[in-house]
Order: sequence, then C-alpha cells, then structure tokens
Amino acid sequence: MGLRIVQVDAFTDRAFGGNPAAVCVLPEPRDAAWMQAVAREMNLSETAFLRPDGDRYRLRWFTPAVEVDLCGHATLASAHVLWEDGHLAPDKAAAFHTRSGLLGAVRRGEWIELDFPATPPTPAVAPPGLVDALGVKPRYVGKTRFDYLVEVDGEDCVRALQPDLAALARVEARGVMVTSRASSDGFDFVSRFFAPRTGVPEDPVTGSAHCALGPYWSERLKKKDLLAYQASARGGVLRVRPAGDRVILGGQAVTVLRAELAADD
Repeated sequence: MGLRIVQVDAFTDRAFGGNPAAVCVLPEPRDAAWMQAVAREMNLSETAFLRPDGDRYRLRWFTPAVEVDLCGHATLASAHVLWEDGHLAPDKAAAFHTRSGLLGAVRRGEWIELDFPATPPTPAVAPPGLVDALGVKPRYVGKTRFDYLVEVDGEDCVRALQPDLAALARVEARGVMVTSRASSDGFDFVSRFFAPRTGVPEDPVTGSAHCALGPYWSERLKKKDLLAYQASARGGVLRVRPAGDRVILGGQAVTVLRAELAADD
C-alpha cells in the first residue's frame, strides 16, 4: 500500500482558498532527494514531511525547487492532519523538530495557533533591482533573516502590484513581502509575498512572513493582537500576536484531497 498524501488549504475556512500544502506522514526516514522529488511532483508552494520522534514529530518543508528553513502554512496543515487523521488526540498539542528549532501547535476551537520564532526586520537599503522589479516607491525597506519587507502607500497599492518576477528572482533573498496598513474593515494590515527565487512566484498565504510582519505592525500600530489579510488571488486570514522573541500565528484549515502515492521509490 502506498503512502497517503493529504492536501490541505491553510489559513482559510473554505476549500479552494488560503494556501494549499501537501502533507505526508512517513513511517520511516526518507532522504532529501526523494522528498524533493515528491514536492516537485505535488507542485505546490510547499510539501511537508512528518516523521514520529517520541512524542514529537520531525518536520521538513520543500518547495518544488528547494528545502526551506521555515514555513507557516504547511506547519498549520501538518497539525491539522495529525488531529484530523487521529495521529494525535484532539486535546494534545503538536510539537515539531525543524530547521528553525522547536515549533508548537494547539487547537483553539475552529482555529489552530502556531508558536513560531519572531523574525523582525531591520532597516535596510533596497538591494539592486528590488524597487524596479516591484514598480513601486517604498515607504520602508527592511531585511529579515529570510526576506525583504517593503511597506508601500496603502492597500490599493498592495493589491494592484504586478512585479517583474524574473527581475525579482535576481534579488538575493528567499522572498519579498509587500505590505501596508489595511483599509478593509476589520483588518490591521495586508500583504503579498513573492518568492520566485525559490520556485514560488507568488505565495498565496505565508505564515513565516508574518513572523516579521507581526512585530513590524505591532510596533507601528501599538497593538498586540492583529488581524492580517494576505491579498493574493486565493486570499487568507491570520491572527498574529507577537510575544517577545516568538510570534503566535492563528489560522484555520480545510482538507480538500486525500491520495495515495503509488510510486514510492
């Protein structure tokens, strides 16, 4: 019998919204080349691979092109699958060993909360090609451990953005998040995330980017509990709460597909 792969839409309460991730729970270790090949076959922004390790799980994330150090939506999807498929009791927290340290997930009614490291930006000079690739005038440019953060003038600017993705792929960073204060009712800030350098032209909803966006907007808006909207074509909603050197990310998830991996070598 082949391995089960579950596709989950994360940071949404409806199918075909949010960010899709594939989740595969492995009964035994597999090498990185095999995981990369499966991720390329899934052709989603991330595929997550889980393996039991005592009362925790080893968790790795792959885009179709590379392994990444931190991924929010595929972690949310992984926790959702562990509870929904009975790998974990509904009231038991999930804990993951990852390339970014120990990450946690707990259920809060219909929502899942992730405990992630904060990656606040520091002011930076825009690298060559970034501003031209985006085609907008930044209000602020910052650099995080992984990405560039660019604030622009208003939600309309974020939504209308049509970057030159080929040029953006030449910028030395995992990706670029573009953000503004929200004008939509109920939301504090909006964003979009582009990562053509890692094989993801535009990521629908990016949990790891909010490890930077949360601290950034919390400081500017003088708020601890934030509601964020990622304004991709699919769209996604996140609750964001900075907590010292951590960020609590809240989201919902919906299973849309269960499949069996027939080719397993």
